[in-house]
Amino acid sequence: MTKENIRAEFPLINNEKIVYLDNGATTQKPQSVIDALSEFYLKRNANPMRGLYDLSILATDSYEEARSKVASFINAKESEEIIFTRNASESLNLAANIFGSTLKAGDEVLVSTSEHHSNFLPWKKICEKTGANVKFLDCTKEGIISPESLKNALTPRTKIFTVASISNVFGRINPIKEFAAICHENGTLICVDAAQSVAHIPTDVQDLDADFLAFSGHKMYGPMGIGVLYGKKALLEKLPPFLEGGEMIDYVSKEKTIYAEVPHKFEAGTVSAADAYALGAAIDFINEIGFETIEKTERELTAYALEGMKKIEGVEIVGDSNAEGHDGILTFTVADVHPHDIASIFADEGICIRAGHHCAQPLHILLGIPSTVRASIAVYNTKEDIDAFLKVLATIRPKMGY
Repeated sequence: MTKENIRAEFPLINNEKIVYLDNGATTQKPQSVIDALSEFYLKRNANPMRGLYDLSILATDSYEEARSKVASFINAKESEEIIFTRNASESLNLAANIFGSTLKAGDEVLVSTSEHHSNFLPWKKICEKTGANVKFLDCTKEGIISPESLKNALTPRTKIFTVASISNVFGRINPIKEFAAICHENGTLICVDAAQSVAHIPTDVQDLDADFLAFSGHKMYGPMGIGVLYGKKALLEKLPPFLEGGEMIDYVSKEKTIYAEVPHKFEAGTVSAADAYALGAAIDFINEIGFETIEKTERELTAYALEGMKKIEGVEIVGDSNAEGHDGILTFTVADVHPHDIASIFADEGICIRAGHHCAQPLHILLGIPSTVRASIAVYNTKEDIDAFLKVLATIRPKMGY
């Protein structure tokens, strides 16, 4: 599939005169994903696992086929290790709450300071509830968390370390496989927030040896309203469910409850079957393009953008200045100009970027920067998009009178 063909698959950006560079927040949807959503409701709509009639069986099969596609996509050992949720935030809340049942006073949860709030607040809350302690592992101003710093932060009381595979502010790829080995040597589990990575680099949970791994469908060309929590089956079987209700039990009476097998004991109530089915279509789309093309395209655009940004007076790039340290995410400030004013100027020119703390306020406090601006790249972006971005960026300070 050529670059032109890839972009043509996305009707919104193909038909509208906008430059979409807010892919770290959500990606646009290809026609195949939009069609899959429609197809489910037009031809497959029934409550999965609730009926013995043909339509319900078809809905069940569609939902479970999507689970199998996700398992294959991240190389899970079994499809039972895939739990569907609404988004990465819910996945991480689920991980914190079910693993929290094993925590007690004096235990420690280690959190990277560079985390999205979704991978910090659930662990903070469960620690407050159980009497466990949250500890923080700071990154450098370039966004680096070294294996040595992790090793030094772990103690015999550290029960789990939680970290993003790619930071949503720096775009830096963390060495998760090495982190996992260090954690497991200490008897510590590792939870990985893969929301910013699954659409951009290959994910192999067996090779990484992750205990939990979470991501959203909407950041990988899939629909909003579907997320995934991967967990090692042996671990999931030991942990209790978080939500209770329909379809997550095997037997219930006034006196006794027997929960369903994994993953169903973690999927209470009517599931987001259409969204799961469309997530399967998004995975098909990614597989058709291939990660070799995705990585090459996005890294070339990242390097091209950084080269242009360095030439503009007053632009300060957050993190280091090397392209490999950003992986599609370009976070920056402009001297003397508030990030919201910057984003407004871009918006007036039809360019979609984001300003604020990007749901990573502890990181911004650590860096001593209240807020920043972020442009984030996807495979459908082009050099023309970057040129338009750089052209507007060069006008920011002059427009503000500097």
